[in-house]
Amino acid sequence: MSVPSKPSRTHPWDHLGLTQLQRIKRWQVDHQGARPLEYQAWEAALTFWVMGWIGWLPAFAFEAPWAYPLCLLGILTPKLYVYGRARAQTAGRLRCDWLDLLA
Repeated sequence: MSVPSKPSRTHPWDHLGLTQLQRIKRWQVDHQGARPLEYQAWEAALTFWVMGWIGWLPAFAFEAPWAYPLCLLGILTPKLYVYGRARAQTAGRLRCDWLDLLA
C-alpha cells in the first residue's frame, strides 16, 4: 500500500535564483519608462540583497551580532519583494506582469 504524497505547491518565490533575478532585472530595465516606481523598488531590493551578502562577513569579523538579522533581512529582500507582489496580484490589488518570467 503506497502512502499518498502531499500535493506540492510551488510559488514564484520558492526558487528565486540568479537567473530569475536577471530576468526580472531585464524586464524592469525594458519597462523603466512606463513603470519608474516599480523599477526603483526593484533596484532598492537588489541593493539590500547585495548589502546583506557583503555585510555578514564584517558583522561576523567585528563581533556585531546585532547586524546578523539585518544581513539576513537584506539577503531575503528580493524574495520578500516577489512574495509581496505575488500576494498583491492574487488579492487583485495590483497587476504584476513580470511574475510569469519566474516559472
